[in-house]
Amino acid sequence: MNTGKNSRRVRTTLAAGSAVLGMAALSACGAADTSASASSGGGDTVTIAVPSWVGAEANAAVAKHILEEELDVKVKLQQMDEPVAWDALDSGKVDAILEDWGGVPKKEKRYIEERKTVVEAGDLGVTGHIGWFVPKYFADENPDVTDWKNLNKYADELKTTESGGKGQLLEGSPSYTTNDDAIIKNLDLDLKTVYAGSEAAQITQIKKYVKEKKPFLTYWWTPQWLNAEIDFVEVKLPEYTEGCDADPEKVACAYPETPLQKYLNADFAKDGGDAAQFLKNFNWSTEQQNQVAKWIAGDGMSAEDAAAKWAKENKSTWEKWLP
Repeated sequence: MNTGKNSRRVRTTLAAGSAVLGMAALSACGAADTSASASSGGGDTVTIAVPSWVGAEANAAVAKHILEEELDVKVKLQQMDEPVAWDALDSGKVDAILEDWGGVPKKEKRYIEERKTVVEAGDLGVTGHIGWFVPKYFADENPDVTDWKNLNKYADELKTTESGGKGQLLEGSPSYTTNDDAIIKNLDLDLKTVYAGSEAAQITQIKKYVKEKKPFLTYWWTPQWLNAEIDFVEVKLPEYTEGCDADPEKVACAYPETPLQKYLNADFAKDGGDAAQFLKNFNWSTEQQNQVAKWIAGDGMSAEDAAAKWAKENKSTWEKWLP
């Protein structure tokens, strides 16, 4: 990881439906049996935490498909937000997190360095980045909108009925903890964050704006399958430097590039046999994740069918992950 623990993207996740649903499901989930038999066709189950965005769903679906089909390991996918997932990883109720954006650095330090109940499992192979983006058609007409210093000039064009007379910065789920309110305040920008409610709702709103060729400014990220269909241009915020986001109230800089990480419960990593080794080996590209995510969210395919399709077409990739 080439950025500090406190400098990585803070993106907390919400279980599909509601946080309450995720918490209830977690409480009903018993601690996973992490004996070696879990990787050798026994009756045990490996539990993987899944954040609420579709890229993470793609990771988990593919891992589940291959573990079950090739290693005869039963897999349970558990949707939950990031802080809950880390607590579950600590307790052993969850065995793995396959896509972590560094959103809970204090828990990470406590469980990895102090309690030693969680261990690093390597890079996912995907580098994440968030920022503020406008559609290319708006940037083509107004090239200077891609510099944050000029955003106030376009506040009137970015206004919506929800933004209270200010320019709208479209956000996704309210559960995603971002630096945006602090950035707006500290850069003295005439903007207001407005939440669509979820990743899916944000995409729906973006597609509506694009269809109508309306100007908009949105919190957005890569990797994201929609980027292959819609041309976005990033607005340049003040350059990210190490520690510039250490104090959440004083953030006035861009978000960093974040190599996404995997983590395992320490007992599972030690005793989980082939299943644990497979998850450590799991490593794919942004393009591969986006393909599966597009099939799920863009084409309406079930996660299970998308994973099966990808596995059938990419045997040479996933064979390398097998122990």
